[in-house]
Amino acid sequence: MKKYAVREEISDQEHQQLGQYPSLLKKLLAYREIKGGDQAEAFLNPNYEKHLHDPFLIKDMGKAVDRILKAFQLGEKIIIFGDYDADGIPGGVILHDFFRKIGFTNFENYIPHRHNEGFGLNENAIKQFVESGARLLITVDCGIANISEINFAQANGLDVIVTDHHLVNGHGAPEAFAIVNPNQPGCDYPNKSLCGAGVAFKLVQALIFRLQTSKLPNPDAPVGTPTLRQASGLETCDLNQATISPVPKGWEKWLLDMAGLATLSDMVPLVGENRALAHYGMKVLRKSPRVGLMKLLRKLKINQRTLNEDDIGFMITPRINAASRMGEPMDAFRLFATTDEVEADQVSDHLNKINDERKGIVASMVKEMKHAVAERYANRDKKVIVLGNPNWRPSLLGLAANTLAEEHSCPVFLWGRDGENVIKGSCRSDGVTSLVGLMSEVAPGIFLEYGGHDFSGGFSVVAEKIHLLETELEKAFDQARANRKALDQTVFVDARLSFDGVNWSNWDLVDKLSPFGVGNPKPVFLFESAKIFDLKQFGKEKNHLELVFKKENGDKVSAIGFFMNPKEFKTKVEIGEAVNLVATMEKSVFKQYPELRLRIVDII
Repeated sequence: MKKYAVREEISDQEHQQLGQYPSLLKKLLAYREIKGGDQAEAFLNPNYEKHLHDPFLIKDMGKAVDRILKAFQLGEKIIIFGDYDADGIPGGVILHDFFRKIGFTNFENYIPHRHNEGFGLNENAIKQFVESGARLLITVDCGIANISEINFAQANGLDVIVTDHHLVNGHGAPEAFAIVNPNQPGCDYPNKSLCGAGVAFKLVQALIFRLQTSKLPNPDAPVGTPTLRQASGLETCDLNQATISPVPKGWEKWLLDMAGLATLSDMVPLVGENRALAHYGMKVLRKSPRVGLMKLLRKLKINQRTLNEDDIGFMITPRINAASRMGEPMDAFRLFATTDEVEADQVSDHLNKINDERKGIVASMVKEMKHAVAERYANRDKKVIVLGNPNWRPSLLGLAANTLAEEHSCPVFLWGRDGENVIKGSCRSDGVTSLVGLMSEVAPGIFLEYGGHDFSGGFSVVAEKIHLLETELEKAFDQARANRKALDQTVFVDARLSFDGVNWSNWDLVDKLSPFGVGNPKPVFLFESAKIFDLKQFGKEKNHLELVFKKENGDKVSAIGFFMNPKEFKTKVEIGEAVNLVATMEKSVFKQYPELRLRIVDII
């Protein structure tokens, strides 16, 4: 059960260190461990030049740049192999747009089919690349775990440059031509939390720097040697079969829409360099000329000029992910990469349609699962919920598992079958149990593979052992219970506020901290003894909640809770009742004019 606690007042010293800012803003900065004016200035005003690190600090970056430039010179075919999610797809678009900008056309973007090929590189795809004459493969947001596949590619004359951000597993890193990953051993890059598209953006930064300084590798020299030739003064560089056009200074900033989109979608910490990427990413997204993005936003009735991180997380990202969960991930890629109005219109329509289908299928699955949970766990303790059905689509199970984990406050493991008749599943934590830790305690021989993070993960199971999965997970849960450290589930409230404090001046202070996300949560406020003057359920299915409160002068303040109803709270939520409201502040432009309102976190 969640607990709420109002944060302690900041110290006199912290007040003095942040003396130039208003009192509320000083508190919010201090609660984010920002101390002193310099740190506050950097946080509130990210600077592209100052706060993005030198891309060549990433291990192997120089080697990767030299190899790509050599491919340009020799006219070699390049494959850009991206993951199928809302990180890998924007990352693939970043490299696609850069190659197009410089006039290099001998490349192909490839995204594996989630259902048929699974995550990461696979030998069948590599065989196709080799047969097509490709000589260089660049991964985006994947590859660090593909040891055997990369060995196979390198043995068949296909050099592999891995760009990834995932941790190197216990088997070690692959023997790729170059690995561009801030999380690899021996890499001193300051930002270990870049998303996959962020790494791709750093690669483009490095390539553009090398092209603009005209330091091109000698095509006859071994790649990676310091031998360089100067091509300064040329309008274009004639690189044998490829003619590379110059890139205007600062052009790569137009790619920040994709880097920012992925940074927000992949839920990496929004601090330091990531904050700068997200900050500038939102600026570029609000004026991006991508026809697919503009078409989609119009269909979603989102004003591009006021696009925010919630629009990304709740509207854009699900449609990117729907492409791989429901069909072809290349559809999401084409949404951002196309310059054709007709194609953009068709793809945005299609993504909207399959996202609606996805929501319908998940809702049906969750209904079936809830019935199964009620039957199976009616008379026993729910340590771990384990459910499966060969007809369930593995790509949708994470969404369903999340719903069940929130409802039952225990780890949830769901499985189905993929296109290759392999049992695969997704798991979600109760917010206390480490899933990777739990799966590591399961007896050998049950899982084929497993991985993920503390609170979300995936797995595949030996078919003949699937009937043992629940029992083994419960054993592992009991075994791990004594050793696991319960996470503090206290939700900290940043400040007590009256409804008179819900004003545009305070909103401007809150907004200075945006974009919000992991590592930089939205400020949370507590409104004590708040009398409900009106209450209604709204939406087509009446499944959203609106409460109305009043200021001292009688002005109304709305508090919105999507997918909430009055009966789900521990306290009575009725007109005339006084409640303690926990909420964030937000600016809505849904009604075509700015409205300041609250977003309900909880009612206690």
